[in-house]
Amino acid sequence: MQPLAASMQVVRAPEPGDADALVFESHPLPKVGDQDVLIRVGAAGLNRLDIFQREGRYPPPRGVTDVLGLEVAGEIVAVGKDVSRWQLGDQVCALLPGGGYAEYARAPADLCLPIPCGLSQTQAAALPEALYTVWSNVFQRVALQPGETLLVQGGASGIGTTAIQLARVFGHRVFATAGTAEKCQACVDLGAERAINYHSEDFVEVVREATQNRGVDVILDMVGGNYLLRELKALADDGRICLIAFLGGAKAEVNLAEMLRRRLTLTASTLRSRDIAFKAALARELEQQVWPHLASGAVKPVLHRTFAFSDVADAHRELEAGQHIGKIVLQM
Repeated sequence: MQPLAASMQVVRAPEPGDADALVFESHPLPKVGDQDVLIRVGAAGLNRLDIFQREGRYPPPRGVTDVLGLEVAGEIVAVGKDVSRWQLGDQVCALLPGGGYAEYARAPADLCLPIPCGLSQTQAAALPEALYTVWSNVFQRVALQPGETLLVQGGASGIGTTAIQLARVFGHRVFATAGTAEKCQACVDLGAERAINYHSEDFVEVVREATQNRGVDVILDMVGGNYLLRELKALADDGRICLIAFLGGAKAEVNLAEMLRRRLTLTASTLRSRDIAFKAALARELEQQVWPHLASGAVKPVLHRTFAFSDVADAHRELEAGQHIGKIVLQM
Protein backbone atom coordinates (compact mmCIF):
# COMPACT_ATOMS: atom_id res chain seq x y z
CA MET A 1 0.00 0.00 0.00
CA GLN A 2 1.25 3.47 -0.83
CA PRO A 3 2.23 5.62 2.17
CA LEU A 4 -0.20 8.35 3.14
CA ALA A 5 0.56 11.84 1.93
CA ALA A 6 0.96 14.70 4.39
CA SER A 7 -1.63 16.80 2.57
CA MET A 8 -4.18 16.47 -0.19
CA GLN A 9 -5.81 18.45 -2.96
CA VAL A 10 -9.49 19.31 -2.49
CA VAL A 11 -12.09 21.33 -4.38
CA ARG A 12 -14.15 24.06 -2.72
CA ALA A 13 -16.30 26.98 -3.79
CA PRO A 14 -15.27 29.71 -1.30
CA GLU A 15 -17.62 32.18 -2.98
CA PRO A 16 -20.91 31.33 -4.73
CA GLY A 17 -20.73 31.36 -8.50
CA ASP A 18 -20.54 29.45 -11.75
CA ALA A 19 -18.14 26.61 -12.47
CA ASP A 20 -15.21 29.03 -12.39
CA ALA A 21 -15.89 29.53 -8.67
CA LEU A 22 -14.42 26.08 -8.00
CA VAL A 23 -10.90 26.26 -6.61
CA PHE A 24 -8.22 23.72 -5.69
CA GLU A 25 -6.70 23.96 -2.24
CA SER A 26 -4.19 21.98 -0.21
CA HIS A 27 -5.68 20.62 3.01
CA PRO A 28 -4.45 18.27 5.74
CA LEU A 29 -5.82 14.75 5.54
CA PRO A 30 -9.10 14.35 7.46
CA LYS A 31 -8.80 13.02 10.99
CA VAL A 32 -10.38 9.57 11.28
CA GLY A 33 -12.91 9.16 14.08
CA ASP A 34 -13.37 5.96 16.03
CA GLN A 35 -16.19 4.80 13.72
CA ASP A 36 -14.79 6.19 10.47
CA VAL A 37 -12.53 5.03 7.67
CA LEU A 38 -10.22 7.03 5.45
CA ILE A 39 -10.54 6.34 1.73
CA ARG A 40 -7.90 7.08 -0.88
CA VAL A 41 -10.35 8.31 -3.50
CA GLY A 42 -10.15 6.72 -6.93
CA ALA A 43 -13.29 8.36 -8.29
CA ALA A 44 -16.05 10.69 -7.14
CA GLY A 45 -19.58 11.00 -8.49
CA LEU A 46 -21.12 14.33 -9.48
CA ASN A 47 -24.60 15.32 -8.37
CA ARG A 48 -26.78 18.32 -9.08
CA LEU A 49 -26.66 19.11 -5.38
CA ASP A 50 -22.95 19.83 -5.88
CA ILE A 51 -23.96 22.59 -8.27
CA PHE A 52 -26.47 23.96 -5.80
CA GLN A 53 -23.79 24.01 -3.10
CA ARG A 54 -21.37 25.76 -5.44
CA GLU A 55 -24.03 28.37 -6.16
CA GLY A 56 -24.63 28.95 -2.46
CA ARG A 57 -28.12 27.44 -2.50
CA TYR A 58 -27.37 24.22 -0.60
CA PRO A 59 -24.98 24.70 2.31
CA PRO A 60 -23.57 21.59 4.00
CA PRO A 61 -25.15 20.52 7.29
CA ARG A 62 -23.70 21.94 10.49
CA GLY A 63 -20.30 20.48 11.25
CA VAL A 64 -19.78 19.01 7.75
CA THR A 65 -16.86 20.07 5.55
CA ASP A 66 -17.62 22.47 2.72
CA VAL A 67 -15.42 20.46 0.36
CA LEU A 68 -17.84 19.33 -2.35
CA GLY A 69 -18.73 15.73 -3.15
CA LEU A 70 -21.31 13.28 -1.81
CA GLU A 71 -20.07 9.91 -3.08
CA VAL A 72 -16.73 8.24 -3.72
CA ALA A 73 -15.09 4.92 -4.42
CA GLY A 74 -11.57 3.90 -3.55
CA GLU A 75 -9.26 2.05 -1.16
CA ILE A 76 -9.42 2.14 2.62
CA VAL A 77 -6.11 3.41 3.99
CA ALA A 78 -7.00 3.97 7.66
CA VAL A 79 -9.67 2.68 10.04
CA GLY A 80 -11.00 3.97 13.35
CA LYS A 81 -10.46 1.92 16.49
CA ASP A 82 -14.12 0.85 16.73
CA VAL A 83 -14.35 -0.32 13.10
CA SER A 84 -14.42 -4.11 12.80
CA ARG A 85 -15.73 -4.86 9.32
CA TRP A 86 -13.26 -2.97 7.13
CA GLN A 87 -9.54 -3.58 6.77
CA LEU A 88 -6.72 -1.66 5.12
CA GLY A 89 -6.80 -2.23 1.39
CA ASP A 90 -10.53 -2.94 1.14
CA GLN A 91 -12.18 -1.54 -1.98
CA VAL A 92 -15.36 0.35 -1.13
CA CYS A 93 -17.81 2.96 -2.31
CA ALA A 94 -19.34 5.33 0.20
CA LEU A 95 -22.08 7.89 0.71
CA LEU A 96 -20.68 11.07 2.26
CA PRO A 97 -22.19 14.17 3.85
CA GLY A 98 -19.44 16.08 1.99
CA GLY A 99 -15.74 15.95 1.16
CA GLY A 100 -15.73 13.70 -1.90
CA TYR A 101 -13.91 16.07 -4.26
CA ALA A 102 -10.58 15.26 -2.64
CA GLU A 103 -7.68 12.86 -2.85
CA TYR A 104 -8.71 11.38 0.50
CA ALA A 105 -12.15 11.31 2.11
CA ARG A 106 -13.35 10.41 5.57
CA ALA A 107 -16.49 8.27 5.62
CA PRO A 108 -18.59 6.74 8.38
CA ALA A 109 -17.70 3.04 8.26
CA ASP A 110 -21.39 2.06 8.29
CA LEU A 111 -22.02 4.03 5.08
CA CYS A 112 -19.42 2.11 3.10
CA LEU A 113 -20.29 -0.77 0.83
CA PRO A 114 -17.98 -3.18 -0.99
CA ILE A 115 -17.39 -2.41 -4.63
CA PRO A 116 -19.57 -4.98 -6.42
CA CYS A 117 -17.79 -7.82 -8.15
CA GLY A 118 -16.80 -6.87 -11.67
CA LEU A 119 -17.13 -3.09 -11.25
CA SER A 120 -14.30 -0.58 -11.31
CA GLN A 121 -13.84 2.25 -8.83
CA THR A 122 -15.09 4.65 -11.50
CA GLN A 123 -18.30 2.67 -11.96
CA ALA A 124 -18.78 2.21 -8.23
CA ALA A 125 -18.49 5.96 -7.59
CA ALA A 126 -21.72 6.38 -9.55
CA LEU A 127 -23.68 4.13 -7.18
CA PRO A 128 -24.13 5.48 -3.63
CA GLU A 129 -26.15 8.70 -3.96
CA ALA A 130 -28.57 7.31 -6.56
CA LEU A 131 -29.06 3.94 -4.87
CA TYR A 132 -29.53 5.37 -1.38
CA THR A 133 -31.98 7.96 -2.76
CA VAL A 134 -34.06 5.58 -4.87
CA TRP A 135 -34.21 2.84 -2.25
CA SER A 136 -35.15 5.17 0.61
CA ASN A 137 -37.84 6.94 -1.37
CA VAL A 138 -39.35 4.49 -3.85
CA PHE A 139 -39.01 1.25 -1.91
CA GLN A 140 -39.25 2.53 1.66
CA ARG A 141 -40.99 5.88 1.88
CA VAL A 142 -43.78 5.24 -0.64
CA ALA A 143 -43.33 1.47 -0.50
CA LEU A 144 -43.73 0.41 -4.14
CA GLN A 145 -45.60 -2.89 -3.85
CA PRO A 146 -45.53 -6.01 -6.04
CA GLY A 147 -47.66 -5.47 -9.14
CA GLU A 148 -47.60 -1.67 -8.88
CA THR A 149 -46.47 0.72 -11.62
CA LEU A 150 -43.89 3.50 -11.42
CA LEU A 151 -43.44 6.72 -13.38
CA VAL A 152 -39.95 8.23 -13.21
CA GLN A 153 -39.65 11.90 -14.06
CA GLY A 154 -36.22 12.63 -15.53
CA GLY A 155 -35.57 9.03 -16.45
CA ALA A 156 -32.19 9.71 -18.09
CA SER A 157 -30.64 11.26 -14.97
CA GLY A 158 -28.40 9.33 -12.62
CA ILE A 159 -31.28 8.79 -10.23
CA GLY A 160 -33.69 8.11 -13.09
CA THR A 161 -31.56 5.42 -14.73
CA THR A 162 -31.15 3.79 -11.33
CA ALA A 163 -34.87 3.90 -10.51
CA ILE A 164 -35.84 2.36 -13.85
CA GLN A 165 -33.44 -0.54 -13.42
CA LEU A 166 -34.32 -1.26 -9.80
CA ALA A 167 -38.06 -1.19 -10.46
CA ARG A 168 -37.69 -3.50 -13.45
CA VAL A 169 -35.45 -6.00 -11.65
CA PHE A 170 -38.15 -6.30 -8.97
CA GLY A 171 -40.83 -6.91 -11.60
CA HIS A 172 -42.60 -3.55 -11.89
CA ARG A 173 -43.96 -1.83 -14.98
CA VAL A 174 -42.00 1.41 -15.44
CA PHE A 175 -42.72 4.57 -17.39
CA ALA A 176 -40.27 7.45 -17.70
CA THR A 177 -40.08 10.98 -19.03
CA ALA A 178 -37.10 12.51 -20.83
CA GLY A 179 -36.38 15.48 -23.08
CA THR A 180 -34.87 13.97 -26.24
CA ALA A 181 -35.38 10.95 -28.47
CA GLU A 182 -31.93 9.66 -27.47
CA LYS A 183 -32.75 9.91 -23.77
CA CYS A 184 -36.12 8.24 -24.29
CA GLN A 185 -34.46 5.34 -26.09
CA ALA A 186 -31.96 5.01 -23.25
CA CYS A 187 -34.83 4.73 -20.77
CA VAL A 188 -36.44 1.98 -22.85
CA ASP A 189 -33.12 0.16 -23.18
CA LEU A 190 -32.83 0.18 -19.38
CA GLY A 191 -36.26 -1.37 -18.94
CA ALA A 192 -38.91 1.33 -19.20
CA GLU A 193 -42.04 0.03 -20.92
CA ARG A 194 -42.62 3.47 -22.42
CA ALA A 195 -40.53 6.63 -22.44
CA ILE A 196 -42.36 9.93 -22.90
CA ASN A 197 -40.73 12.93 -24.54
CA TYR A 198 -42.05 15.76 -22.39
CA HIS A 199 -41.42 18.30 -25.16
CA SER A 200 -43.86 16.64 -27.56
CA GLU A 201 -46.09 14.37 -25.45
CA ASP A 202 -48.32 14.67 -22.39
CA PHE A 203 -47.22 12.15 -19.77
CA VAL A 204 -50.69 12.19 -18.21
CA GLU A 205 -52.36 11.06 -21.43
CA VAL A 206 -49.68 8.47 -22.19
CA VAL A 207 -49.71 6.73 -18.80
CA ARG A 208 -53.47 6.74 -18.51
CA GLU A 209 -53.82 5.22 -21.96
CA ALA A 210 -51.14 2.61 -21.19
CA THR A 211 -52.89 1.65 -17.93
CA GLN A 212 -56.45 1.53 -19.33
CA ASN A 213 -57.18 4.90 -17.69
CA ARG A 214 -56.20 3.64 -14.25
CA GLY A 215 -53.02 5.68 -13.82
CA VAL A 216 -49.73 4.76 -12.15
CA ASP A 217 -49.32 3.85 -8.51
CA VAL A 218 -46.12 5.77 -7.73
CA ILE A 219 -44.38 8.78 -9.26
CA LEU A 220 -40.77 9.66 -8.49
CA ASP A 221 -40.66 13.41 -9.02
CA MET A 222 -37.56 15.59 -9.35
CA VAL A 223 -39.41 18.49 -10.99
CA GLY A 224 -42.06 19.81 -8.60
CA GLY A 225 -43.60 23.14 -9.60
CA ASN A 226 -46.54 22.94 -11.96
CA TYR A 227 -45.86 19.24 -12.62
CA LEU A 228 -47.57 18.33 -9.36
CA LEU A 229 -51.08 19.21 -10.48
CA ARG A 230 -50.62 17.10 -13.62
CA GLU A 231 -49.10 14.25 -11.64
CA LEU A 232 -52.21 14.01 -9.49
CA LYS A 233 -54.17 13.35 -12.69
CA ALA A 234 -51.67 10.66 -13.72
CA LEU A 235 -52.03 8.74 -10.43
CA ALA A 236 -54.26 5.78 -9.80
CA ASP A 237 -56.52 5.89 -6.74
CA ASP A 238 -54.38 5.45 -3.59
CA GLY A 239 -51.38 6.60 -5.64
CA ARG A 240 -48.30 8.25 -4.16
CA ILE A 241 -45.95 10.98 -5.32
CA CYS A 242 -42.45 11.06 -3.86
CA LEU A 243 -40.79 14.45 -4.35
CA ILE A 244 -36.99 14.50 -4.10
CA ALA A 245 -36.16 17.78 -5.89
CA PHE A 246 -37.91 20.81 -7.35
CA LEU A 247 -36.01 21.70 -10.50
CA GLY A 248 -39.27 23.11 -11.90
CA GLY A 249 -39.98 25.33 -8.90
CA ALA A 250 -40.48 25.12 -5.14
CA LYS A 251 -44.12 26.21 -5.16
CA ALA A 252 -47.17 24.49 -6.60
CA GLU A 253 -50.94 24.69 -6.53
CA VAL A 254 -52.62 21.33 -5.99
CA ASN A 255 -56.22 20.18 -5.86
CA LEU A 256 -56.68 19.03 -2.26
CA ALA A 257 -60.23 17.90 -2.96
CA GLU A 258 -58.97 15.42 -5.53
CA MET A 259 -56.35 14.17 -3.09
CA LEU A 260 -59.02 13.59 -0.45
CA ARG A 261 -61.47 11.95 -2.78
CA ARG A 262 -58.94 9.58 -4.36
CA ARG A 263 -56.79 8.99 -1.26
CA LEU A 264 -53.64 10.36 -2.88
CA THR A 265 -50.37 10.90 -1.03
CA LEU A 266 -47.66 13.48 -1.57
CA THR A 267 -44.45 12.98 0.37
CA ALA A 268 -41.04 14.63 0.14
CA SER A 269 -37.60 14.01 1.58
CA THR A 270 -33.93 14.85 1.34
CA LEU A 271 -31.12 12.47 2.25
CA ARG A 272 -28.06 14.52 3.15
CA SER A 273 -29.31 15.77 6.50
CA ARG A 274 -30.53 12.37 7.75
CA ASP A 275 -28.52 10.84 10.58
CA ILE A 276 -25.94 8.09 10.19
CA ALA A 277 -28.18 5.46 11.81
CA PHE A 278 -30.86 5.99 9.15
CA LYS A 279 -28.34 5.81 6.32
CA ALA A 280 -26.61 2.80 7.86
CA ALA A 281 -29.89 0.89 7.87
CA LEU A 282 -30.28 1.78 4.19
CA ALA A 283 -26.78 0.50 3.49
CA ARG A 284 -27.60 -2.87 5.07
CA GLU A 285 -30.77 -3.20 2.98
CA LEU A 286 -28.98 -2.21 -0.20
CA GLU A 287 -26.26 -4.77 0.35
CA GLN A 288 -28.84 -7.48 0.95
CA GLN A 289 -31.42 -6.56 -1.69
CA VAL A 290 -29.53 -4.75 -4.48
CA TRP A 291 -25.89 -5.83 -4.38
CA PRO A 292 -26.65 -9.30 -5.79
CA HIS A 293 -28.26 -7.66 -8.83
CA LEU A 294 -25.18 -5.47 -9.32
CA ALA A 295 -22.93 -8.50 -9.08
CA SER A 296 -25.03 -10.37 -11.66
CA GLY A 297 -25.13 -7.40 -14.04
CA ALA A 298 -28.92 -7.12 -13.90
CA VAL A 299 -28.46 -3.58 -12.55
CA LYS A 300 -25.57 -1.47 -13.84
CA PRO A 301 -24.26 2.03 -13.21
CA VAL A 302 -24.84 4.17 -16.29
CA LEU A 303 -21.83 6.40 -16.98
CA HIS A 304 -22.22 9.35 -19.31
CA ARG A 305 -18.66 10.63 -19.14
CA THR A 306 -15.60 10.74 -16.91
CA PHE A 307 -13.41 13.77 -16.24
CA ALA A 308 -9.99 14.09 -14.69
CA PHE A 309 -10.02 15.62 -11.22
CA SER A 310 -8.19 18.64 -12.63
CA ASP A 311 -11.09 19.23 -15.04
CA VAL A 312 -13.77 19.47 -12.34
CA ALA A 313 -15.05 22.82 -13.68
CA ASP A 314 -15.65 21.25 -17.10
CA ALA A 315 -17.43 18.34 -15.41
CA HIS A 316 -19.78 20.81 -13.69
CA ARG A 317 -20.48 22.55 -17.00
CA GLU A 318 -21.29 19.19 -18.57
CA LEU A 319 -23.75 18.40 -15.79
CA GLU A 320 -25.36 21.83 -16.06
CA ALA A 321 -25.78 21.46 -19.83
CA GLY A 322 -28.31 18.71 -19.12
CA GLN A 323 -27.47 16.49 -22.07
CA HIS A 324 -26.08 13.62 -20.01
CA ILE A 325 -27.55 10.15 -19.73
CA GLY A 326 -26.63 8.63 -16.40
CA LYS A 327 -23.77 9.82 -14.19
CA ILE A 328 -20.72 12.02 -14.61
CA VAL A 329 -17.71 10.90 -12.59
CA LEU A 330 -14.39 12.48 -11.61
CA GLN A 331 -11.33 10.23 -11.82
CA MET A 332 -8.55 11.06 -9.38
